[in-house]
Formats: sequence, structure tokens, C-alpha cells
Amino acid sequence: MKPNRSNLSVPGHVKKMHSKALNCEADVIMLDLEDSVPANKKHEARRIVIQSLRDLNWGSKTVTVRINAPDTPFAHKEIIEIVENAGERLDAIVVPKINHPGDVHFISRLLDGVEMGCHFKKKINIEASIETAKGLEAVSKIAKASSRIKTLVFGVADYSDSIGARLVSLSGHGENEEKIYPGHRWHYPLSKIVATAKANDLLAIDAPFGSFKDMEGLKRSAALASALGCDGKWVIHPDQIEIVNEIFTPSPKEIERAQLIQDTVKKAGNTGRGAVAIDGKMMDQATLRLAKKILDQAAHLKLV
Repeated sequence: MKPNRSNLSVPGHVKKMHSKALNCEADVIMLDLEDSVPANKKHEARRIVIQSLRDLNWGSKTVTVRINAPDTPFAHKEIIEIVENAGERLDAIVVPKINHPGDVHFISRLLDGVEMGCHFKKKINIEASIETAKGLEAVSKIAKASSRIKTLVFGVADYSDSIGARLVSLSGHGENEEKIYPGHRWHYPLSKIVATAKANDLLAIDAPFGSFKDMEGLKRSAALASALGCDGKWVIHPDQIEIVNEIFTPSPKEIERAQLIQDTVKKAGNTGRGAVAIDGKMMDQATLRLAKKILDQAAHLKLV
């Protein structure tokens, strides 16, 4: 899959932001119809998103649309209208607040019908946002519910609300956590989402960091997510993109180390079973797989 380091959320009803997003360095542009759009602007946002998908030259950008939750009166209309009118430019539908595999079945079957009616040659993927206690409990079944699912996303603010956690910042998106919890407050849900994603060959994406002026806080949040195995992070402001991309991009030292591991293992003829030593350190097949992942990403980013 293409790198998914930074996912920029853009309000669906603000068209001038769509044009600006074309020139940003985010790997993914997500046109949002959910939380950033007022209830009285939902229909207008849908029309504007369709227009932007059709009229703007998105080039090689990965473009997604976040619809409203399956249990709202908006989701089914958004899928039908957007996919029928601009589905060929769409890489994925982002589905918020998925609580049950049945939610995925509903979205996937609806996409089946619309795609058949439009004679599309490619399938539109699904990004499942895990934002509730119910969703986290069912995450393994959700991940297996459809071959369309390519990504699991952690939604920290709604998850906090669903479990009755304390609100320690204005946005509820990851700031000031260290003031009330010694360590990573969301280590368990994020790790569970990551493990489930990787067990099913999916990407795992972390929630956004709400304070877009706090760059040090963003660095810490992104670094922790990367250390836990996330492939990227949502961003809510263009100023956050550079830092998030940097955190989730292999460094020159990592690339050099990965290349050394791959070359040494191949030279030793141990590309199947077994282990080799490099500088007195044991390298086995798990190490080789990690090295290959880094080199694949580096190649896609034209770093090697």
C-alpha cells in the first residue's frame, strides 16, 4: 500500500480548503462530512465534496471521504450520491463510530450495488474508525468483516466519551494527558487496534493531536504512535503535516540498518529459516521482515 503517514482532515463544506489541500504534503486528503460539518450544512457539504472530487486535479494523492456514522440519516445518502457521481476518484470511504461488523456489512453491500450500477473497474476501500468501547470490543470481527477494509483508525475523543474518561483539554484529542496519567493514557486501545490491524494485514492510523500550535506535544504523540506500530496519524491543520511525515518516514540511519540486515542475511543464504549475526547481534526472519518493510516504504517515498 502507498504510505499513509499523514491524513489531513478537510471540512467538506469549505471548498477553498479543498483547493489548498491539493498542494500540501499530506499523503492522504480526507474530505470530511462528519464532525467538522454542522448539521444544517450536511447536504451542502455533500454537493461541494462531489464537485471537488470531480473538478479538482488530485493527481497521485490518496483521497478519502469521511461519511457520517451508519446509525445516522446521512450515511446511506452520502455513499450513494458521492460514489455514483464521483466514485472513480475516490480511494476509500472513512466510516466513523463502527460498533459492530454489521456496520461494515451494510457499507460494503451498499458499495457493491452502487459500483455495479456504475460499472466501476476498481473497488472503493473502507477505513473503519474505532471510537467507542463497543467498537474496540468488536474490533477483531470488524477487521474481518469485509475485504474492502484496509485501515483501522483510532478515534480518541469519542472513545474517551464512550468510557467516561476525564476531559483534560479543550479539544479532547490527546493534549495534557500526562497531567493525570503516568504514561501513555491510551496505550491499551491503540495497541489493541494496531495488533488487530497487523494480524489482518491492515494499516493502523492514530487519532489527531488537537492542539495544532503545540508542535512539541505533536512530536511526542506521533512518536508514541509510531513506537506502538501505527503507520500514520490524522492531522487537523497543515502545519502538523511536516512533523507527522518526518516521524513516520524511515530515517537515513534506519534505511542503512535495514539494508545491512537484508544484504547480510542474503549473503549468508539464510533467506528462509535460521538466523545470522551482525556486529555480535542476532538477526532472524522477523528482523528481516522488519527491514524489508522499511526498505519498501523508503522505495515508495523515493528515498532509495
